[in-house]
Amino acid sequence: MEINVQVGKLEELRAEAVYCPVFEGNKIEPDFAAFDKKTGGALVRVLSTGDYKEGQTTVVYLNGGAKRAILDWYGKRRFEAEAVRCAIGRVVNKANELGLKELTLVYPKALPVSGAEEPTIAMVEAALLANYKMMEYMTTLDERQRSRLKQLNILVASRAVAQRTEKGVNRGRIGAEATILARDLANYPSNYLTPTRYAEIAKNEGKKWGFKVQILNKPEIEKLGMGALLGVARGSAEPPVFMILEHNADRPRLDTVVLIGKGVTFDTGGISLKPADKMEEMKQDMAGSAAVLAAVGAAARLKLPVHLVGLMPVTENMPSGTATKPGDILKALNGKTIEVINTDAEGRLILADALTYAERFKPKAVVDMATLTGACRVALADVCAAVLGTDQRLIEQLKKASAQTFERLWQMPLYDEYDQLIKSQIADVKNSGGRYGGVITATRFLKKFIGSYPWAHIDIASVDLEERGRPYVPKGATGFGARLFLQFVENWAKRN
Repeated sequence: MEINVQVGKLEELRAEAVYCPVFEGNKIEPDFAAFDKKTGGALVRVLSTGDYKEGQTTVVYLNGGAKRAILDWYGKRRFEAEAVRCAIGRVVNKANELGLKELTLVYPKALPVSGAEEPTIAMVEAALLANYKMMEYMTTLDERQRSRLKQLNILVASRAVAQRTEKGVNRGRIGAEATILARDLANYPSNYLTPTRYAEIAKNEGKKWGFKVQILNKPEIEKLGMGALLGVARGSAEPPVFMILEHNADRPRLDTVVLIGKGVTFDTGGISLKPADKMEEMKQDMAGSAAVLAAVGAAARLKLPVHLVGLMPVTENMPSGTATKPGDILKALNGKTIEVINTDAEGRLILADALTYAERFKPKAVVDMATLTGACRVALADVCAAVLGTDQRLIEQLKKASAQTFERLWQMPLYDEYDQLIKSQIADVKNSGGRYGGVITATRFLKKFIGSYPWAHIDIASVDLEERGRPYVPKGATGFGARLFLQFVENWAKRN
């Protein structure tokens, strides 16, 4: 989508469509009231009759100027990023429903010039994310069904506002395109997104945005002694890979932050086979790693002054004659032994080796993200992800980034007593603690493989897939975590 910032007056606007926000009491901004008088008064007529209700997205055809105005509820007359995202998302969806190619947004005069960047980020993120639709494998759609918005114009009153707005456009685009990459990766079918092809995509992203990518293949993984990752990969004909991404690898004086993402490109459950119903959704069991790849690329585009490392253990989890079986014992990279109780608790196994590997970077913080447990969705539905960890300051930093992006986190406890549920009689630890406290016992398992660094774990199994569709999150993969990680790293760079 092309995005233009234009300096001009609303009453002189010529456009296919313009978004008109509706505030409490069915009021519109003074500029829109003046614009309405010049174009026949249709907006005030619709709003004053009581026909317009809160929550509606209504198209009003105008007499001159813009051809149509799209009315949508905003609510209170103050800036709230999520209110902006939702409103713009609904308006872009309506524009696509009408088959429009162009839409104009008006930056409110009421907001200060100094604060123009943040609202613009929200506008641009929402417009690009609402406009997303994966159509790569749809061969029978007609032109109208394939039609998406091509141009977004943001009308501002002065050049001073335009300069701030243009900065916001760039930042908003980078965050949104990171999320779109994460969505694409998770939406791809697993017969396309094999571990090997995933590595090729990561290398291409590195070349495009200028970050280092190192791919460890199976022999190198074996040489390192990543027995937990290899144990999950044993059942698949597709060989595993371990990806190491680095932004600012040549700047050792910068703080090192490590992001780790689970990358199971298809999860059958292995020998502990999942039910057939909705198993197709398990192509998205690599969503955590997609967020990592997207965030590292976005950080490189923004040239953030952080040594950012992304670790991505990637494999399939398949049943076969060579697959790991319940009762088998694996030896992880740190030397600890793991009794495999359930082969469908595989994500924590591949993360275990990645968490151990992270220690060699001497990081200031490590955060892993994974579609780890069905228990997370049971506990939190599809509203937020779970966060747990060893360092409260780090968790608070993640929660701050979560509030800024509205990729929401809820902290869960990590009491020592939960270790009793994963105590093995024949190995150092077992990989499943049963049905109770699943989010917590999985995290207690991961804790046994971390180094001396501050660490947090984010379980996104509750939020990786959108089943109903929301204003700027269509059905399918959400891309959750890409904007959250980027905001977290950006905040870190500003603070340090």
